[in-house]
Amino acid sequence: MILALTVALCVLGAGVAQAKKRKQKASPPPDLPTQINSLVRKLYGVPLDESDQLTGEVQKLALDHLQQWMANRVPSDVEVRRELEAAFAQLHYPFFCQPMVFETPWKGGVVIGAGYTLGWSDYDRVNVVAMFEGREGKCRLIDTTHFAPHTDLHFEILPPLKWDDIRFFAYGNRLGKSQLRLSATLYALQGDKLKSLWEVHDAYDGEMDIGKDKVTIRYLKEEEYIREQAHRRKPPRHEATYLLTPEGMQIQSEREIPF
Repeated sequence: MILALTVALCVLGAGVAQAKKRKQKASPPPDLPTQINSLVRKLYGVPLDESDQLTGEVQKLALDHLQQWMANRVPSDVEVRRELEAAFAQLHYPFFCQPMVFETPWKGGVVIGAGYTLGWSDYDRVNVVAMFEGREGKCRLIDTTHFAPHTDLHFEILPPLKWDDIRFFAYGNRLGKSQLRLSATLYALQGDKLKSLWEVHDAYDGEMDIGKDKVTIRYLKEEEYIREQAHRRKPPRHEATYLLTPEGMQIQSEREIPF
């Protein structure tokens, strides 16, 4: 009797163990937003210059997902932006992600620029820019780069003029002083490579106007601004005008203008 009961308990225990094992095997892996949120939360308190490993893992998850999702379709820029927003949907303050996407026709197909700002404080922010080519119902990743750290990210497409490539500005503002600081880069997509043709970093109180064939940047000189403010005077603003050329940007004029 005791022997039979012992055997029955062993069989029952083995059955429970097998059921638990099957249940564990059946558990699905964390979905993409959960994986990204888990990684981003580890960035709390991490200085920007020590964040490469974690932000690189986040970038790989996000861009691998986009490549798989876009492999057999050519989505609109709105669809790509929504897909990125969904990937980062679980982030909560102080963590955030701001996607930015553009599309432009190109030689019978379309080029999609998909980027995002990933931040974990007002100052710790990284920017990723990825370029995709869509053609005949499929998309492929062309190249990736990182825009200026610490800033947010925006795009401005340039109309084709005297160049046979796609050109656009990435630009954004940096917090941390009494005035915002502007950074901007003129990129050219040449073949399968993104090339920086011109850039400016941390223009104090900078503003950029992009025209058809020229770009104007107005800014303050920080030391001059501090000195004049200490004497309760308004400092001059500075204005630089550039012509868009096949090589990139060429300075046309520089002058002081009233504050």
